[in-house]
Amino acid sequence: MTNQYLYKIIIILFILLLALGCNVPQKAMKIPNLEVPESYQHAKDTTNSGQMDWRAYYEDELLIALIDTALKNNQELTILAQEIEISRAEVRSRKGEYLPFAEIRAGLGLEKEGRYTRFGAVDEQLEIREGQHFPDPLSDVMVGLFSTWEIDIWKKLHRAKRAAASRYLASTEGRNFMVSQLIAEISESYFELMVLDKLLEILEQNVGIQSEAVRVVRQQKSAARLSQLAVNRFEAQLLNTKNLQYDVKQQIVEAENRLKFLSGKFEAPIIRKSLDSSDIGIDDIRSGIPAQLLVNRPDVRQAELELAAANLDVQVARANFLPSLGIKAGVGFRTFAPAFLLQPESILYNIAGDIIAPLVNRNAIKAAYTSASARQVQAAVHYEQTILRAYTDVLNQVSKVDNYTNSYTTKSREVDLLVESVSIANNLFNAARADYAEVLLTQREALEAKMDLLEIQLQQMHTKVHLYRSLGGGWN
Repeated sequence: MTNQYLYKIIIILFILLLALGCNVPQKAMKIPNLEVPESYQHAKDTTNSGQMDWRAYYEDELLIALIDTALKNNQELTILAQEIEISRAEVRSRKGEYLPFAEIRAGLGLEKEGRYTRFGAVDEQLEIREGQHFPDPLSDVMVGLFSTWEIDIWKKLHRAKRAAASRYLASTEGRNFMVSQLIAEISESYFELMVLDKLLEILEQNVGIQSEAVRVVRQQKSAARLSQLAVNRFEAQLLNTKNLQYDVKQQIVEAENRLKFLSGKFEAPIIRKSLDSSDIGIDDIRSGIPAQLLVNRPDVRQAELELAAANLDVQVARANFLPSLGIKAGVGFRTFAPAFLLQPESILYNIAGDIIAPLVNRNAIKAAYTSASARQVQAAVHYEQTILRAYTDVLNQVSKVDNYTNSYTTKSREVDLLVESVSIANNLFNAARADYAEVLLTQREALEAKMDLLEIQLQQMHTKVHLYRSLGGGWN
Protein backbone atom coordinates (compact mmCIF):
# COMPACT_ATOMS: atom_id res chain seq x y z
CA MET A 1 0.00 0.00 0.00
CA THR A 2 2.86 2.34 0.74
CA ASN A 3 4.17 2.13 -2.81
CA GLN A 4 0.68 2.58 -4.25
CA TYR A 5 0.15 5.75 -2.20
CA LEU A 6 3.57 6.97 -3.30
CA TYR A 7 2.72 6.38 -6.96
CA LYS A 8 -0.60 8.18 -6.54
CA ILE A 9 1.10 11.15 -4.94
CA ILE A 10 3.64 11.31 -7.78
CA ILE A 11 0.88 11.17 -10.40
CA ILE A 12 -1.10 13.90 -8.64
CA LEU A 13 1.97 16.11 -8.38
CA PHE A 14 2.73 15.53 -12.06
CA ILE A 15 -0.80 16.54 -13.04
CA LEU A 16 -0.58 19.65 -10.88
CA LEU A 17 2.77 20.61 -12.38
CA LEU A 18 1.46 20.03 -15.88
CA ALA A 19 -1.66 22.09 -15.20
CA LEU A 20 0.48 24.86 -13.77
CA GLY A 21 2.78 24.78 -16.76
CA CYS A 22 -0.05 24.77 -19.28
CA ASN A 23 -1.29 28.09 -17.94
CA VAL A 24 0.83 29.86 -20.52
CA PRO A 25 0.12 33.31 -21.99
CA GLN A 26 -0.41 33.23 -25.73
CA LYS A 27 0.59 36.08 -28.02
CA ALA A 28 -0.01 36.02 -31.76
CA MET A 29 3.22 36.28 -33.72
CA LYS A 30 3.33 38.85 -36.51
CA ILE A 31 3.37 37.38 -40.01
CA PRO A 32 5.19 39.72 -42.42
CA ASN A 33 3.62 40.82 -45.67
CA LEU A 34 5.68 39.32 -48.50
CA GLU A 35 3.64 40.64 -51.41
CA VAL A 36 5.69 42.51 -54.00
CA PRO A 37 4.66 43.87 -57.42
CA GLU A 38 4.92 41.48 -60.33
CA SER A 39 7.32 43.65 -62.29
CA TYR A 40 9.19 46.96 -62.46
CA GLN A 41 7.27 49.51 -64.53
CA HIS A 42 5.44 46.77 -66.41
CA ALA A 43 8.69 45.13 -67.62
CA LYS A 44 8.32 41.35 -67.22
CA ASP A 45 11.73 40.27 -68.46
CA THR A 46 12.99 37.74 -65.90
CA THR A 47 16.65 38.22 -66.84
CA ASN A 48 18.41 39.64 -63.78
CA SER A 49 21.88 41.20 -64.05
CA GLY A 50 22.30 40.84 -60.28
CA GLN A 51 22.82 37.11 -60.74
CA MET A 52 25.99 37.71 -62.76
CA ASP A 53 29.41 37.17 -61.24
CA TRP A 54 30.88 40.56 -60.38
CA ARG A 55 34.01 39.83 -62.43
CA ALA A 56 31.89 39.32 -65.53
CA TYR A 57 29.79 42.37 -64.72
CA TYR A 58 32.57 44.95 -64.45
CA GLU A 59 34.94 43.51 -67.10
CA ASP A 60 37.85 45.72 -66.02
CA GLU A 61 40.92 43.72 -65.08
CA LEU A 62 42.43 46.61 -63.11
CA LEU A 63 39.26 47.08 -61.06
CA ILE A 64 38.94 43.31 -60.55
CA ALA A 65 42.53 43.12 -59.25
CA LEU A 66 41.81 45.98 -56.84
CA ILE A 67 38.66 44.27 -55.53
CA ASP A 68 40.48 40.95 -55.09
CA THR A 69 43.12 42.69 -52.99
CA ALA A 70 40.45 44.32 -50.82
CA LEU A 71 38.59 41.04 -50.26
CA LYS A 72 41.81 39.55 -48.88
CA ASN A 73 42.94 42.45 -46.71
CA ASN A 74 39.88 44.47 -45.68
CA GLN A 75 39.66 44.76 -41.88
CA GLU A 76 35.85 44.95 -41.76
CA LEU A 77 35.56 41.58 -43.49
CA THR A 78 38.09 40.12 -41.06
CA ILE A 79 36.01 41.36 -38.13
CA LEU A 80 32.86 39.89 -39.65
CA ALA A 81 34.62 36.57 -40.16
CA GLN A 82 35.20 36.39 -36.40
CA GLU A 83 31.54 37.23 -35.77
CA ILE A 84 30.63 34.25 -37.92
CA GLU A 85 32.95 32.06 -35.85
CA ILE A 86 31.20 33.26 -32.70
CA SER A 87 27.82 32.35 -34.20
CA ARG A 88 29.12 28.94 -35.25
CA ALA A 89 30.35 28.27 -31.71
CA GLU A 90 26.91 29.25 -30.40
CA VAL A 91 25.34 26.60 -32.63
CA ARG A 92 27.67 23.94 -31.24
CA SER A 93 26.90 25.10 -27.71
CA ARG A 94 23.13 24.89 -28.25
CA LYS A 95 23.46 21.48 -29.83
CA GLY A 96 25.29 20.18 -26.79
CA GLU A 97 22.59 21.37 -24.41
CA TYR A 98 20.02 18.76 -25.46
CA LEU A 99 22.53 15.90 -25.36
CA PRO A 100 23.44 14.07 -22.10
CA PHE A 101 26.26 15.59 -20.06
CA ALA A 102 28.73 12.95 -18.82
CA GLU A 103 31.74 13.45 -16.57
CA ILE A 104 34.32 11.40 -14.70
CA ARG A 105 34.78 12.22 -11.05
CA ALA A 106 37.53 11.19 -8.69
CA GLY A 107 37.87 12.24 -5.10
CA LEU A 108 40.05 11.72 -2.07
CA GLY A 109 39.21 12.84 1.46
CA LEU A 110 40.16 12.37 5.09
CA GLU A 111 37.88 12.73 8.10
CA LYS A 112 38.51 12.45 11.85
CA GLU A 113 35.44 12.22 14.08
CA GLY A 114 35.71 13.01 17.77
CA ARG A 115 35.64 9.92 20.03
CA TYR A 116 32.88 11.38 22.20
CA THR A 117 30.54 12.23 19.34
CA ARG A 118 27.68 10.21 17.97
CA PHE A 119 29.44 9.29 14.73
CA GLY A 120 32.78 8.73 16.50
CA ALA A 121 31.18 6.38 19.02
CA VAL A 122 29.39 4.44 16.25
CA ASP A 123 32.60 4.09 14.21
CA GLU A 124 34.35 2.78 17.34
CA GLN A 125 31.81 -0.05 17.68
CA LEU A 126 31.57 -1.05 14.00
CA GLU A 127 33.81 -3.68 12.48
CA ILE A 128 34.70 -4.03 8.80
CA ARG A 129 35.57 -7.63 9.33
CA GLU A 130 35.90 -9.67 12.46
CA GLY A 131 38.46 -7.99 14.64
CA GLN A 132 39.04 -5.13 12.16
CA HIS A 133 37.57 -1.70 13.03
CA PHE A 134 37.18 1.38 10.89
CA PRO A 135 40.48 3.20 10.40
CA ASP A 136 41.02 6.39 12.34
CA PRO A 137 41.19 8.89 10.75
CA LEU A 138 38.69 7.75 8.12
CA SER A 139 39.67 8.20 4.46
CA ASP A 140 37.24 8.53 1.54
CA VAL A 141 38.24 7.40 -1.98
CA MET A 142 35.83 7.67 -4.94
CA VAL A 143 35.98 7.30 -8.71
CA GLY A 144 33.01 7.05 -11.08
CA LEU A 145 31.09 8.11 -14.16
CA PHE A 146 28.15 10.47 -13.69
CA SER A 147 25.63 11.86 -16.16
CA THR A 148 22.81 14.40 -16.27
CA TRP A 149 20.28 14.79 -19.03
CA GLU A 150 17.41 17.21 -19.50
CA ILE A 151 14.93 15.43 -21.74
CA ASP A 152 13.71 17.89 -24.34
CA ILE A 153 10.05 16.90 -24.14
CA TRP A 154 8.82 20.31 -25.38
CA LYS A 155 11.52 20.75 -28.06
CA LYS A 156 12.77 23.82 -26.21
CA LEU A 157 16.45 22.99 -26.48
CA HIS A 158 16.10 21.79 -30.05
CA ARG A 159 14.41 25.04 -31.07
CA ALA A 160 17.08 27.08 -29.30
CA LYS A 161 19.67 25.23 -31.37
CA ARG A 162 17.74 25.94 -34.57
CA ALA A 163 17.49 29.61 -33.60
CA ALA A 164 21.27 29.74 -33.13
CA ALA A 165 21.73 28.02 -36.51
CA SER A 166 19.48 30.63 -38.16
CA ARG A 167 21.52 33.43 -36.62
CA TYR A 168 24.70 31.79 -37.84
CA LEU A 169 23.32 31.68 -41.37
CA ALA A 170 22.16 35.28 -40.95
CA SER A 171 25.70 36.30 -40.00
CA THR A 172 27.04 34.69 -43.17
CA GLU A 173 24.45 36.60 -45.19
CA GLY A 174 25.53 39.73 -43.34
CA ARG A 175 29.06 39.12 -44.52
CA ASN A 176 27.82 38.61 -48.08
CA PHE A 177 26.02 41.94 -47.84
CA MET A 178 29.20 43.58 -46.57
CA VAL A 179 31.11 42.08 -49.51
CA SER A 180 28.61 43.57 -51.96
CA GLN A 181 28.87 46.93 -50.17
CA LEU A 182 32.67 46.80 -50.27
CA ILE A 183 32.77 45.93 -53.97
CA ALA A 184 30.34 48.75 -54.71
CA GLU A 185 32.36 51.27 -52.70
CA ILE A 186 35.61 50.28 -54.41
CA SER A 187 33.97 50.47 -57.83
CA GLU A 188 32.54 53.92 -57.09
CA SER A 189 35.93 55.26 -56.00
CA TYR A 190 37.63 53.65 -58.99
CA PHE A 191 35.18 55.26 -61.44
CA GLU A 192 35.49 58.56 -59.60
CA LEU A 193 39.25 58.45 -60.13
CA MET A 194 38.75 57.88 -63.85
CA VAL A 195 36.48 60.91 -64.07
CA LEU A 196 38.84 63.07 -62.00
CA ASP A 197 41.73 62.11 -64.27
CA LYS A 198 39.69 63.17 -67.27
CA LEU A 199 38.63 66.39 -65.54
CA LEU A 200 42.27 67.23 -64.79
CA GLU A 201 43.11 66.59 -68.42
CA ILE A 202 40.31 68.94 -69.58
CA LEU A 203 41.49 71.65 -67.18
CA GLU A 204 45.05 71.32 -68.48
CA GLN A 205 43.77 71.69 -72.03
CA ASN A 206 41.82 74.80 -71.04
CA VAL A 207 44.88 76.23 -69.33
CA GLY A 208 46.68 75.89 -72.62
CA ILE A 209 43.83 77.52 -74.56
CA GLN A 210 43.49 80.35 -72.09
CA SER A 211 47.24 80.91 -71.94
CA GLU A 212 47.22 81.39 -75.69
CA ALA A 213 44.32 83.83 -75.32
CA VAL A 214 46.28 85.82 -72.72
CA ARG A 215 49.23 86.00 -75.11
CA VAL A 216 46.99 87.33 -77.88
CA VAL A 217 45.32 90.02 -75.75
CA ARG A 218 48.71 91.19 -74.49
CA GLN A 219 49.83 91.64 -78.07
CA GLN A 220 46.67 93.56 -78.85
CA LYS A 221 47.21 95.77 -75.80
CA SER A 222 50.73 96.48 -77.01
CA ALA A 223 49.18 97.51 -80.34
CA ALA A 224 46.77 99.77 -78.42
CA ARG A 225 43.79 97.77 -79.60
CA LEU A 226 42.77 96.65 -76.08
CA SER A 227 43.01 98.06 -72.58
CA GLN A 228 44.60 96.61 -69.46
CA LEU A 229 41.10 95.65 -68.32
CA ALA A 230 40.86 92.99 -71.04
CA VAL A 231 44.28 91.63 -70.13
CA ASN A 232 43.33 91.43 -66.46
CA ARG A 233 40.05 89.64 -67.22
CA PHE A 234 41.78 87.01 -69.37
CA GLU A 235 44.56 86.48 -66.82
CA ALA A 236 42.03 86.19 -63.98
CA GLN A 237 40.14 83.49 -65.86
CA LEU A 238 43.41 81.63 -66.48
CA LEU A 239 44.28 81.77 -62.78
CA ASN A 240 40.79 80.53 -61.87
CA THR A 241 41.22 77.49 -64.15
CA LYS A 242 44.65 76.77 -62.68
CA ASN A 243 43.15 76.97 -59.20
CA LEU A 244 40.54 74.37 -60.15
CA GLN A 245 43.38 71.97 -60.91
CA TYR A 246 44.55 72.03 -57.28
CA ASP A 247 41.10 71.08 -56.03
CA VAL A 248 40.89 68.21 -58.51
CA LYS A 249 44.37 66.98 -57.56
CA GLN A 250 43.33 66.94 -53.90
CA GLN A 251 40.20 64.94 -54.75
CA ILE A 252 42.37 62.44 -56.63
CA VAL A 253 44.66 62.03 -53.60
CA GLU A 254 41.69 61.45 -51.29
CA ALA A 255 40.07 58.96 -53.67
CA GLU A 256 43.34 57.03 -53.98
CA ASN A 257 43.80 56.97 -50.21
CA ARG A 258 40.20 55.79 -49.77
CA LEU A 259 40.93 52.86 -52.09
CA LYS A 260 44.14 52.10 -50.19
CA PHE A 261 42.18 52.04 -46.94
CA LEU A 262 39.54 49.72 -48.38
CA SER A 263 42.30 47.49 -49.74
CA GLY A 264 43.92 47.27 -46.30
CA LYS A 265 47.30 48.59 -47.46
CA PHE A 266 49.31 51.67 -46.56
CA GLU A 267 51.07 52.09 -49.86
CA ALA A 268 49.81 50.65 -53.11
CA PRO A 269 49.67 52.35 -56.52
CA ILE A 270 46.09 52.72 -57.76
CA ILE A 271 46.32 51.82 -61.43
CA ARG A 272 43.22 52.58 -63.48
CA LYS A 273 42.05 52.88 -67.04
CA SER A 274 41.34 56.17 -68.76
CA LEU A 275 37.75 57.28 -69.11
CA ASP A 276 38.01 57.35 -72.90
CA SER A 277 38.93 53.64 -73.02
CA SER A 278 36.14 52.57 -70.66
CA ASP A 279 32.69 51.43 -71.72
CA ILE A 280 30.02 52.38 -69.18
CA GLY A 281 27.36 50.10 -70.66
CA ILE A 282 24.30 50.74 -68.49
CA ASP A 283 21.72 50.24 -71.23
CA ASP A 284 22.14 46.47 -71.24
CA ILE A 285 21.47 46.00 -67.49
CA ARG A 286 18.37 43.88 -66.80
CA SER A 287 16.38 44.29 -63.61
CA GLY A 288 14.35 41.06 -63.74
CA ILE A 289 11.28 40.85 -61.48
CA PRO A 290 10.85 42.01 -57.83
CA ALA A 291 10.33 38.47 -56.49
CA GLN A 292 13.96 37.71 -57.32
CA LEU A 293 15.06 40.17 -54.63
CA LEU A 294 13.94 37.68 -51.97
CA VAL A 295 16.58 35.28 -53.25
CA ASN A 296 19.31 37.53 -54.63
CA ARG A 297 19.81 40.18 -51.95
CA PRO A 298 21.84 39.10 -48.91
CA ASP A 299 20.25 41.73 -46.65
CA VAL A 300 16.78 40.36 -47.43
CA ARG A 301 17.87 36.81 -46.71
CA GLN A 302 19.59 37.97 -43.53
CA ALA A 303 16.38 39.64 -42.33
CA GLU A 304 14.43 36.48 -43.18
CA LEU A 305 16.79 34.28 -41.15
CA GLU A 306 16.72 36.69 -38.22
CA LEU A 307 12.92 36.55 -38.32
CA ALA A 308 13.05 32.73 -38.28
CA ALA A 309 15.34 32.87 -35.23
CA ALA A 310 12.99 35.33 -33.49
CA ASN A 311 10.01 33.03 -34.14
CA LEU A 312 11.90 30.15 -32.51
CA ASP A 313 12.91 32.34 -29.57
CA VAL A 314 9.23 32.97 -28.84
CA GLN A 315 8.54 29.23 -28.76
CA VAL A 316 11.55 28.67 -26.50
CA ALA A 317 10.40 31.41 -24.12
CA ARG A 318 6.91 29.93 -24.06
CA ALA A 319 8.28 26.46 -23.27
CA ASN A 320 9.87 27.86 -20.10
CA PHE A 321 6.38 27.87 -18.53
CA LEU A 322 6.10 24.09 -18.96
CA PRO A 323 7.55 21.45 -16.62
CA SER A 324 11.01 20.13 -17.43
CA LEU A 325 12.13 16.53 -16.97
CA GLY A 326 15.66 15.73 -15.87
CA ILE A 327 17.48 12.45 -15.30
CA LYS A 328 20.60 11.95 -13.21
CA ALA A 329 22.61 8.74 -13.10
CA GLY A 330 25.99 7.56 -11.88
CA VAL A 331 28.12 4.46 -11.39
CA GLY A 332 31.51 4.01 -9.77
CA PHE A 333 33.48 2.86 -6.78
CA ARG A 334 33.67 4.40 -3.30
CA THR A 335 35.41 3.18 -0.17
CA PHE A 336 37.15 4.33 2.97
CA ALA A 337 40.30 2.35 2.16
CA PRO A 338 42.15 2.42 -1.19
CA ALA A 339 42.74 -1.35 -0.92
CA PHE A 340 38.97 -1.99 -1.19
CA LEU A 341 38.36 0.44 -4.10
CA LEU A 342 37.90 -2.09 -6.93
CA GLN A 343 36.09 -4.73 -4.91
CA PRO A 344 32.43 -5.53 -5.73
CA GLU A 345 31.35 -4.31 -2.32
CA SER A 346 32.60 -0.80 -3.22
CA ILE A 347 30.39 -0.43 -6.29
CA LEU A 348 27.85 2.40 -6.16
CA TYR A 349 25.19 3.47 -8.62
CA ASN A 350 22.22 5.77 -8.67
CA ILE A 351 19.53 6.95 -11.02
CA ALA A 352 16.87 9.57 -10.40
CA GLY A 353 14.40 11.65 -12.32
CA ASP A 354 12.78 14.95 -11.42
CA ILE A 355 10.08 17.18 -12.83
CA ILE A 356 10.42 20.91 -12.31
CA ALA A 357 7.83 23.57 -13.07
CA PRO A 358 8.13 27.31 -12.34
CA LEU A 359 6.02 28.52 -9.45
CA VAL A 360 7.33 31.62 -7.72
CA ASN A 361 9.50 33.14 -10.48
CA ARG A 362 6.86 33.17 -13.21
CA ASN A 363 7.02 36.96 -13.54
CA ALA A 364 10.60 36.73 -14.78
CA ILE A 365 9.57 34.05 -17.29
CA LYS A 366 6.62 36.18 -18.43
CA ALA A 367 8.95 39.13 -18.92
CA ALA A 368 11.31 37.00 -21.03
CA TYR A 369 8.35 35.77 -23.08
CA THR A 370 7.07 39.33 -23.59
CA SER A 371 10.53 40.46 -24.69
CA ALA A 372 10.85 37.58 -27.14
CA SER A 373 7.42 38.38 -28.60
CA ALA A 374 8.34 42.06 -28.99
CA ARG A 375 11.61 41.12 -30.74
CA GLN A 376 9.63 38.86 -33.07
CA VAL A 377 7.43 41.79 -34.08
CA GLN A 378 10.53 43.91 -34.62
CA ALA A 379 12.11 41.24 -36.79
CA ALA A 380 8.92 40.87 -38.87
CA VAL A 381 8.64 44.63 -39.43
CA HIS A 382 12.36 44.83 -40.22
CA TYR A 383 11.91 42.07 -42.81
CA GLU A 384 9.06 43.98 -44.45
CA GLN A 385 11.10 47.16 -44.35
CA THR A 386 14.11 45.48 -45.95
CA ILE A 387 12.01 44.12 -48.81
CA LEU A 388 10.41 47.53 -49.39
CA ARG A 389 13.80 49.24 -49.32
CA ALA A 390 15.19 46.73 -51.81
CA TYR A 391 12.27 47.29 -54.17
CA THR A 392 12.46 51.09 -54.04
CA ASP A 393 16.25 50.95 -54.51
CA VAL A 394 15.79 49.10 -57.77
CA LEU A 395 13.05 51.49 -58.92
CA ASN A 396 15.29 54.50 -58.29
CA GLN A 397 18.26 53.00 -60.12
CA VAL A 398 16.17 51.85 -63.10
CA SER A 399 14.83 55.39 -63.40
CA LYS A 400 18.37 56.78 -63.25
CA VAL A 401 19.42 54.60 -66.18
CA ASP A 402 16.88 56.28 -68.46
CA ASN A 403 17.27 59.81 -67.13
CA TYR A 404 21.07 59.90 -67.08
CA THR A 405 21.21 58.37 -70.56
CA ASN A 406 18.97 61.12 -71.90
CA SER A 407 20.84 63.74 -69.88
CA TYR A 408 24.18 62.60 -71.29
CA THR A 409 22.87 62.82 -74.86
CA THR A 410 21.52 66.33 -74.30
CA LYS A 411 24.60 67.61 -72.49
CA SER A 412 26.91 66.13 -75.16
CA ARG A 413 25.12 68.20 -77.79
CA GLU A 414 25.49 71.28 -75.61
CA VAL A 415 29.24 70.67 -75.19
CA ASP A 416 29.69 70.27 -78.95
CA LEU A 417 27.92 73.57 -79.60
CA LEU A 418 29.91 75.46 -76.97
CA VAL A 419 33.25 74.03 -78.14
CA GLU A 420 32.35 75.20 -81.63
CA SER A 421 31.31 78.56 -80.19
CA VAL A 422 34.72 79.00 -78.54
CA SER A 423 36.41 78.67 -81.90
CA ILE A 424 33.92 81.06 -83.52
CA ALA A 425 34.30 83.61 -80.72
CA ASN A 426 38.10 83.54 -80.99
CA ASN A 427 37.98 84.08 -84.74
CA LEU A 428 35.50 86.94 -84.40
CA PHE A 429 37.58 88.48 -81.64
CA ASN A 430 40.75 88.31 -83.72
CA ALA A 431 38.84 89.94 -86.58
CA ALA A 432 37.63 92.67 -84.22
CA ARG A 433 34.03 91.61 -84.75
CA ALA A 434 33.39 90.37 -81.18
CA ASP A 435 33.95 91.81 -77.74
CA TYR A 436 36.47 90.10 -75.44
CA ALA A 437 33.69 89.58 -72.88
CA GLU A 438 31.98 87.25 -75.35
CA VAL A 439 35.17 85.20 -75.63
CA LEU A 440 35.51 84.94 -71.86
CA LEU A 441 31.87 83.99 -71.38
CA THR A 442 31.98 81.37 -74.12
CA GLN A 443 35.16 79.80 -72.74
CA ARG A 444 33.70 79.66 -69.24
CA GLU A 445 30.42 78.15 -70.45
CA ALA A 446 32.27 75.53 -72.50
CA LEU A 447 34.42 74.52 -69.52
CA GLU A 448 31.41 74.32 -67.20
CA ALA A 449 29.51 72.22 -69.73
CA LYS A 450 32.43 69.79 -70.03
CA MET A 451 32.58 69.49 -66.25
CA ASP A 452 28.82 68.90 -66.10
CA LEU A 453 29.15 66.21 -68.77
CA LEU A 454 31.81 64.46 -66.70
CA GLU A 455 29.54 64.62 -63.66
CA ILE A 456 26.78 62.95 -65.67
CA GLN A 457 29.22 60.24 -66.76
CA LEU A 458 30.15 59.70 -63.12
CA GLN A 459 26.48 59.39 -62.18
CA GLN A 460 26.04 56.84 -64.96
CA MET A 461 28.93 54.81 -63.58
CA HIS A 462 27.53 55.05 -60.06
CA THR A 463 24.15 53.95 -61.40
CA LYS A 464 25.80 50.88 -62.90
CA VAL A 465 27.26 50.08 -59.48
CA HIS A 466 24.13 50.88 -57.47
CA LEU A 467 21.71 49.00 -59.73
CA TYR A 468 23.90 45.91 -59.64
CA ARG A 469 24.05 46.06 -55.85
CA SER A 470 20.31 46.77 -55.58
CA LEU A 471 19.55 43.69 -57.65
CA GLY A 472 21.57 41.57 -55.21
CA GLY A 473 24.82 41.37 -57.15
CA GLY A 474 28.37 41.78 -55.92
CA TRP A 475 28.75 38.98 -53.37
CA ASN A 476 28.69 35.90 -55.62
